[in-house]
Amino acid sequence: MNILNLIGRDHLLFENDINNRESILTEEVKKSRFLVLGGAGSIGQAVVKEIFKRDPQKLHVVDISENNLVELVRDIRSSYGYIDGDFQTFALDIGSLEYDTFINSDGKYDYVLNLSALKHVRSEKDPFTLMRMIDVNIFNTYKSIQQSVQKGVKKYFCVSTDKAANPVNMMGASKRIMEMFIMKSSQQMNISTARFANVAFSDGSLLHGFNKRIEKLQPIVAPTDVTRYFVVPQEAGELCLMSCLLGENRDIFFPNLDHGLDLISFADIAENYLRQKGYEPHMCSTEQEARDLMNTLPQKGKWPCYFTVSDTTGEKSFEEFYTNNETIDLDRFENLGVIKNEYIQNDDKISYFEEKINEMKSNREWKKSEIVDLFKQILPNFSHEEKGKFLDSKM
Repeated sequence: MNILNLIGRDHLLFENDINNRESILTEEVKKSRFLVLGGAGSIGQAVVKEIFKRDPQKLHVVDISENNLVELVRDIRSSYGYIDGDFQTFALDIGSLEYDTFINSDGKYDYVLNLSALKHVRSEKDPFTLMRMIDVNIFNTYKSIQQSVQKGVKKYFCVSTDKAANPVNMMGASKRIMEMFIMKSSQQMNISTARFANVAFSDGSLLHGFNKRIEKLQPIVAPTDVTRYFVVPQEAGELCLMSCLLGENRDIFFPNLDHGLDLISFADIAENYLRQKGYEPHMCSTEQEARDLMNTLPQKGKWPCYFTVSDTTGEKSFEEFYTNNETIDLDRFENLGVIKNEYIQNDDKISYFEEKINEMKSNREWKKSEIVDLFKQILPNFSHEEKGKFLDSKM
């Protein structure tokens, strides 16, 4: 499948920026030691590959998913073979005692890249998953930064999201609060991050779901009114690597929208996708009609589709990478923009947030509404509308 063609492009977005700095990137990777957290997810695997193929001295990969780590190793061995450096994977939870013991036993890294995250808007549907999102996206990140400071790591990178700019959902807001924790820690070590578009066909994404629906002979469902920016996995890996190695302290990298990156609706991608697969999309008026027609239409070269407007909590009709009050540098790179941040003291807000979350945990009882209210106290411009409907209630 031609993913670039599917998302409306004919070239890799960062090709010139990578080529212009390849010698710098390769030289730095060759002499450095890397720890990649969340390295077996879709973005994490792309980052690991970008580092591996440039022959690092040391590359350790940590992820909670043992199965994904196995596939990562098989993929790397089948694509690139072997390196002289120390390449190992560890099936660990970053929030665990085992991970802390692992760091204390080694910890000798020049760069730590954190790609771990709960990334789905649907994760805010219940207060329990939402609390885990806070732990993974905020507190585990902060903990791993402090461990990096203690171990003398040269640079820390972690991934943010375009949903952190003017957030409307809890996932985006959690990443925006994470950025506040990052800025606090930037007084102790150099840290950079990246906000970027949806990664096409990343695990759990709607596009990844298209593959599963074809595989399982099920209808294709998509919203007509939700548009997104898309990058392919290789571009995600390149963006993270450049932010990590080339970013200055407190820099936030993002794709430059002026150079070949356009908003596209999920419904349009669904139609393009089906035609690439050799099927003509057939529009249905209900979910049941779409399910029923699966018995007959595919044999005729047609695929049942059910497209509707979005009515679930946390969905933003469009996406943006920065806000009007952020300082933007569009001159340093050809296809990359950089948000330049001065240190802003938010220690009181951060301490209050930690105190309230720990209080909820100590009580072993919390409501989603309490967490939403706390987020709004920390982020006064957080625009969250509770609609009472979530993606789990749809096909």
